Amino acid sequence: MASLVSFIKRIYNVIYPPTVPKISSSSSSPSSTPSGPLKFGILGAANIAPPALILPARSHPEVVVYAVAARSLQRAQAFAKKHGIEKAYEGYQALLDDPDVDVVYNALPNALHYEWTMKALAAGKHVLNEKPSADTAEETRKMYEFAEKKGLILLEAFHYRFHPALKRAKAIIDSGELGAVKNITVNMILPKGPVGVDDIRFDYSLGGGAMMDMGCYAMNCVRYMSSSEPTSVVATSHVAFVPKSAPASYVKNVDRRMEATLGLPKDVTATIVCDLGVPPTFGFIPKMPKIGFTMDCELGSLEMYNHVIPTLYHSITVKIKGGHTRVEKVYKGKEGKGEEWWLTYRYQLEALVDRIRGREPETWLTKEDSVANMEWIEKVYEKVRKYNRARRQLLMRVCRQDSVVGRNLAM
Repeated sequence: MASLVSFIKRIYNVIYPPTVPKISSSSSSPSSTPSGPLKFGILGAANIAPPALILPARSHPEVVVYAVAARSLQRAQAFAKKHGIEKAYEGYQALLDDPDVDVVYNALPNALHYEWTMKALAAGKHVLNEKPSADTAEETRKMYEFAEKKGLILLEAFHYRFHPALKRAKAIIDSGELGAVKNITVNMILPKGPVGVDDIRFDYSLGGGAMMDMGCYAMNCVRYMSSSEPTSVVATSHVAFVPKSAPASYVKNVDRRMEATLGLPKDVTATIVCDLGVPPTFGFIPKMPKIGFTMDCELGSLEMYNHVIPTLYHSITVKIKGGHTRVEKVYKGKEGKGEEWWLTYRYQLEALVDRIRGREPETWLTKEDSVANMEWIEKVYEKVRKYNRARRQLLMRVCRQDSVVGRNLAM
């Protein structure tokens, strides 16, 4: 009964987080720069924005969601009215031109991350950039180098990395309790339905594909939990996305499903499976989502269910060979900041604000981490020659975008 009550309270606060008073200039310490709350502007009236920023901001005393920009003013105004946002802009540049915006949340499609993150940095804004960071590792590298040159903070939004549940799973592996890691399997699998056929995730020109969307989590998880970089892409298999009424001339250039086997140091192997829409059994029995990872080790195994949104529910199952099995759940760390109802996004926001304010965050993702993740995503696509997106078409776009923002690079 106690666990049920805790679950209900947790979910209620996820949906209706408490709103806290925002700090004012007078309440800020003399060393705070700038004083008062950080004003965030959202690029794109996207569905991800409410859980990723708007709801977490309510309970953060140093954050105000101040502005939103969309391609049409009507869409921006409707989004602003719905979520209590002060400013609405037609066009993304108009928001960047607002001197009151301190931080930009880039919630645009993948193919627009590079262009608008570079423009936001050129305008002097810190950036929280949705994952995957960009279309290529080269784009990612350029963004971070420019942020460093401008003295600004850039963070790729791998929100799940900030939650204490994942940290606990990593601590168990790092403790040596289960011995050396032998194999890692990460599943990021959705049933057919939630991702519609007209979704941007199925649009190649916007950086779509299962490996780009769900797969970027899987690749990041393998690298984080193994504390190592892959050494090779051993094998891949894929299923192309094909609309039901696709003409004969339809180009199959986006992966609906991607599987990859990776080689890691010390003879460790890893398998990632990501799917944006598994068809129902017998054509009508829907599949269940499969989100989690398993680590097979010398002395046992660790399985974490729902590592991406653990606040809703998760489990960490530890099995000792020839011994006992235990299940752990961690909704709040024993030390540090946080509440049981904090979403992964709220922990992420805490870390971002700490870094911008000059405080040391409990968790952080580095430039090297983001660049390496895109490098290995590219290598998976290169293994599947059909989806080799790492070169000509994308590099041509990079060159066009560089011509737009290049004049700012000398600033």
